[in-house]
Amino acid sequence: MGRSSRRLLAPWGLAGVVVAATVALRVRDPHAGGWGTCPFLALTGLPCPVCGGLRAVNDLTHGDVVGALSSNLLVVAMLPVAAVWWVRWLRRCADAPEGTGAAAVLPAPSPRATWVTFVLVLAFGVVRWLPGAAWLAP
Repeated sequence: MGRSSRRLLAPWGLAGVVVAATVALRVRDPHAGGWGTCPFLALTGLPCPVCGGLRAVNDLTHGDVVGALSSNLLVVAMLPVAAVWWVRWLRRCADAPEGTGAAAVLPAPSPRATWVTFVLVLAFGVVRWLPGAAWLAP
């Protein structure tokens, strides 16, 4: 395996894990149970911000975008963001100079992006608990 190929192992390895997890969700439908219960939901009775995420991914594998949005709007909205982040990481690894391992490290978001994401996830989690936003609940 050449050096340029080794630089791409980390991002392609993550892609392989994501594909395997997606296939597992396609094969074993989370709508039918069997993937366990969210610990936050079990303790509080309230859905966490990612509750319904497994069902959303399963729905997407069946081409049911509306069902996926109904399961978890946030997860569906974050998938394109995650894809862009992964492509940027892949390009960073491909463009890295020979002999450097820094490219294999996941690119860190800016502090601003981190805070914005944190606030959005927290707000989504709280809003989906409100009676008027029951359509956001999984």
